[in-house]
Amino acid sequence: MKDGFIKACAITPEVKVADVDYNMLRIEIAISDAVKAGARLIVFPELCLSGYSCRDMFFQESLLKKCQEALLEIVKYCRPYDAVVAVGLPYEYNGKLYNVAAVIHKGALLGLVPKINLPNYQEFYEARQFTPGILEAVPVTVGEHSCMFGARQLFKCNTMTGLTIGVELCEDLWTPNPPSTQLALSGATVIMNLSASDELTGKSAYRRQLVMDQSARLYCGYIYASAGAEESTTDVVYSGHNIIADSGNILAESELFSQGMIMSEIDVMDLRQKRMRMTTYDMVSLYYWVSHFDMEIKDTDITRFIDPTPFVPSDESKRAKRCEEILDIQSIGLKKRLAFTGLKSAIIGISGGLDSTLALIVTVRAFDMLGLDRSGIIGVTMPGFGTTDRTYDNAIAMIKALGVTLEEISIVDSVTAHFKDIKHDTSCHDVTYENGQARMRTLILMDLANKYSGLVIGTGDMSELALGWATYNGDHMSMYAVNAGVPKTLVRHLVAYYADTLGRGKLKNVLLDVLDTPVSPELLPPTEDGTISQKTEDLVGPYELHDFFLYHLMRYGQSPSKIYRLAKLAFAGSEYDTATILKWEKTFYHRFFSQQYKRSCLPDGPKVGSVCLSPRGDLRMVSDTSSKLWIKELEELD
Repeated sequence: MKDGFIKACAITPEVKVADVDYNMLRIEIAISDAVKAGARLIVFPELCLSGYSCRDMFFQESLLKKCQEALLEIVKYCRPYDAVVAVGLPYEYNGKLYNVAAVIHKGALLGLVPKINLPNYQEFYEARQFTPGILEAVPVTVGEHSCMFGARQLFKCNTMTGLTIGVELCEDLWTPNPPSTQLALSGATVIMNLSASDELTGKSAYRRQLVMDQSARLYCGYIYASAGAEESTTDVVYSGHNIIADSGNILAESELFSQGMIMSEIDVMDLRQKRMRMTTYDMVSLYYWVSHFDMEIKDTDITRFIDPTPFVPSDESKRAKRCEEILDIQSIGLKKRLAFTGLKSAIIGISGGLDSTLALIVTVRAFDMLGLDRSGIIGVTMPGFGTTDRTYDNAIAMIKALGVTLEEISIVDSVTAHFKDIKHDTSCHDVTYENGQARMRTLILMDLANKYSGLVIGTGDMSELALGWATYNGDHMSMYAVNAGVPKTLVRHLVAYYADTLGRGKLKNVLLDVLDTPVSPELLPPTEDGTISQKTEDLVGPYELHDFFLYHLMRYGQSPSKIYRLAKLAFAGSEYDTATILKWEKTFYHRFFSQQYKRSCLPDGPKVGSVCLSPRGDLRMVSDTSSKLWIKELEELD
């Protein structure tokens, strides 16, 4: 439960229809196994105490009495277990029969939640035996336990901030307005669904989509437990299809026609953060009875997949589609700016590195969309003190292969003269030496834009913006920054995608070599053998780590300690040990806060994903924000 994670479990026990003692024993064994495995939220199928397939046997007094006795036994059995358990059974109230979920915690019956929507079509005829559940909760007594009975109930944990549970049953989810919608808008962050959905061809995919979509719309964790094959009888077959979802992501899913449990961790803290950010997530004022319970806060063993490259889809086919979408977004944004201004020329500095390569690809696509001649794109190579033959040759070859206009302007003489003017020793390779070159290049691009009546295309990416790894009023500035919404880890995949799909001959070879070239601003002289001496990731850290930190900070507002914990899981077994992760996370936070002034005056650029650093969009942050709170938390991790 630390860091907002709580382990959830959906269980399909072996059931014998109408054999309550047998079912009770199987449920108790399953509870014990789940708790031993770390589960704190445990959901069983609907009517699992009796079996869903009892049909008119539900009217038998013996069955109803036995189910209530079994429930009381399970409540007693749960006394030592610090877990919330939901079990299904038939329950009589005021002479009517209801299909209910009993919610149990540590020997207490917290409440009985009835099913509201009873299917009575095709193979279903629940309305023959059951009455639609009452909404307003009323007090009832079951054995020695007093609790509330009604659909409008919530179960709130006092000790874990944000953990509030709502319950719905099977068909409730399949209706146009599922009860879980109101439950979530009334505060529920986790929905338990006790189900007995029979299996049909194609139904499992639809069921999966329902659970996934509902968890996405409601920003909730969703635990769905369904009846298994032993319930199959006469005309229907059940598959025990269990699902655990969190904000539209399937965390765990059982194989069809299997028994047992599935388990994963729901991130309640993340759910709270998402809801806080959504201004359209309007909480409702309907009255819900809230039952409170306490759970001991323990560390949760995290088994869910933590993606080390969250900006990059792991599935190859999805990644290709995402790359095409992003290139379209970048290109159409630039196309609009060119069309609006009426400019038919674009000026772009080509270094032979990844970022300028992507910016050139986007500019070419925008010109093609507008039907403009590619010769209107001025690809400017500006060799300086640190330019290597490799990047220079790649820049020239790329410009020629794409059919854009080449312009070569060395900055060596102009920068040397400038250093003489400001009395800076050219043998002193300090920040003045580096930034003077970057600003000279930007000056050249801006003046060429005036000369050719064109638009200067920015090449810097979002990861560089996060770290402030750009020269203020140097490569930091442009007239339209096409890469501003693209993180470095994704830049590489976009260039690779273009090389694979549209690269031919010389162009493809150049693009592949660009992908193999170390990331560098090339502002320091090369080594004696002519290779790059200044490697960005040696100085500021691996972009793979920084993009991970950036994603979890901006997308979810997670704390430094939680991000550190997730990073250790995501990069376990990689080249990054825990000391390395912590070192570069400290660097990330220091630079992220100290460099906001550069982001506060960014040029326009298209947002392409869920994370963006534009001061006009996703990040409204003052430049003088103190980093003390975040840095202190990281220092305490030492």
